[in-house]
Amino acid sequence: MTLLPRIGYADSLPLAKNAVLVHGAYADASCWLAVIPYLQEAGLNVMAVQNPLTSFADDVEATKRILALLDGPTVLVGHSYAGMIITETGVDPKVTALVYVAARAPDAGEDYTALAATYPKPPASSGLVHAGGFAQLSEAAFIRDFAGDLPAPKAKALYAVQGRISDTLFNAKTTVAAWRSKPSWYAVSKNDRTIDPDLERFMAKRMGATTVELDASHVSLISQPLAVAQLILAAAGQPEK
Repeated sequence: MTLLPRIGYADSLPLAKNAVLVHGAYADASCWLAVIPYLQEAGLNVMAVQNPLTSFADDVEATKRILALLDGPTVLVGHSYAGMIITETGVDPKVTALVYVAARAPDAGEDYTALAATYPKPPASSGLVHAGGFAQLSEAAFIRDFAGDLPAPKAKALYAVQGRISDTLFNAKTTVAAWRSKPSWYAVSKNDRTIDPDLERFMAKRMGATTVELDASHVSLISQPLAVAQLILAAAGQPEK
């Protein structure tokens, strides 16, 4: 497996030992499987959080439990909704950098839903199906609007294992904004139909993130895992090999 030149590498960054990967809504930790081997080959100790998706507080605690298991400088990575989780938990002293992958990046106490409402409504939002206090994306919305650049059989398989989210999940607000004190990186998905790409650009610019733009759907971590891995390695301060 060949790695590309580093993106945004800075000599002043602490050399990270670990990478903690946090998945978003309508997904589980397996969505990182294509990214993980690149990080491991580069020498990082990698752990992926399995979010219960029962509440924001529960998901924050799941990430805190993983961070507590690790020693040394750690890059914290969040996809989609998990951007809220890493924004909240990234103040942990061992976290040296944050990586947002087509992710929410609210400020402390900010109403993300209100912020998102100032941009065009993404098509995936119309595909939510609610039942018993939880929600999921319909098959059509998942394949077309969430994972639009994946082969249909793979998208259908991911639809079958999607994480059902609590109806309360998106009502929460972060109490801190780790990106205000930690260096940050952001991967914008130019063809995103789950979070408006211009909203992603706004959040990346606001945090002063080192930013790349990928010709990808919302799930760039699956469709373009090498590009996402390179961004994480840059945040890890890994020297070129």
